[in-house]
Amino acid sequence: MSAVMTAEAPPRSSARRKARPGRGAFWLIAPALVLIGVFLVLPYLNIIAMSLRPTAAGAPYGAGFTLANYAHALGDGYILGVLADTLVLGATTVPICLLLGYPVAYHLARSRSRWGSLLYVLVLSPLLVGVVVRSFGWLILLSGNGVINRVLIDLGLVETGLQLMNNRLGVTIALVHVFLPFMILPLVGVIQSIDPTLEQAARSLGASRLKVFWRLVLPMSWPGIQAGTVLVFVLTLSAYVTPVMLGGAQVKTMSVLVVQNLIDNFQWPAGAAQALVLSACGMVAVWVYARLTGRFMKGLQ
Repeated sequence: MSAVMTAEAPPRSSARRKARPGRGAFWLIAPALVLIGVFLVLPYLNIIAMSLRPTAAGAPYGAGFTLANYAHALGDGYILGVLADTLVLGATTVPICLLLGYPVAYHLARSRSRWGSLLYVLVLSPLLVGVVVRSFGWLILLSGNGVINRVLIDLGLVETGLQLMNNRLGVTIALVHVFLPFMILPLVGVIQSIDPTLEQAARSLGASRLKVFWRLVLPMSWPGIQAGTVLVFVLTLSAYVTPVMLGGAQVKTMSVLVVQNLIDNFQWPAGAAQALVLSACGMVAVWVYARLTGRFMKGLQ
C-alpha cells in the first residue's frame, strides 16, 4: 500500500517548484518595470526633489531644502483661484463629452451598417492630427473674423462678431473636440459586451425603449462611463496647448502657470511644487469619484 502511494504521489520538491513562479516570469515583466522606473518613477522623484529646493536668482534653484514652495502654492489666493478654475474646467468638459459621446458610442456598438467603419474613422480622426493643428483649426473657426462669426454676420443674425475665444467658452469647445474620442472608445467596448438579447427580452416583456435603456443598458455601461470620465478629466487638467491658444491671457490653468514658472520666470522649484499640487488635487478628485461611482455600481448589482 505504501509503495503504491509513494509511486503515485509526486515528490514534494518538484511540487514546490511547480507552485512557485519561475524566473522566466520575472524576466518577462522586467522590461516593463525598467520602463516604468526610468520614465515614470525617476521623473516623479526628480520633481519632488526639485519642489523642495529653494528658489535662487539667476539659477534654477538654490542649495538646501525647504517647504516654502508648497506654502506659497497653497497660500497664494491667485494660485488657488487658478487651481479652482482648472478643476471647474475639467468638471465642465467631462459631462459635455459624456452627453455627446454616449449616443455615438451606443450607435457604434450596436450598428451593423456598412457605414459603421466610416463612423469609426470619423471618431478616431481627431487622434490622427496633432493637438496644435486641432487647436489652430478652432482658432480659425472661433476668432473675431473667423468662419462662424462671418456666417452669423452674413446671415444677419448678429451685427458684430461674438466673443467665442479668449474665454472659457472657446477653451471648453476645443477641449471637448480634442478629448471626445477618449470618452467614446471605452464606452464602445463596454456597450459591445452587453448582450443584445437582454434588451430584446426586456422589450418582449413590455418595457419601453427608454425604460430598457435607463434600467438595463445604462447601469451595465457604468464601467465604461467611469473609465471615460476619469480619462477625460485627467487629460483636461493637464492640457496646455489648447488653453494657451484659445484662452490667451484671459484663461489661466495650472498647466499654463507651471510652464510660465519653469520657462518664463525660471523658477523650477515653484513650478514643480505647483505641478505636484495639481497632481495631488487631481488624484484626490479621481479617488472620491471612483469611491462614489463604485458604491453606485454595487447598488445596481
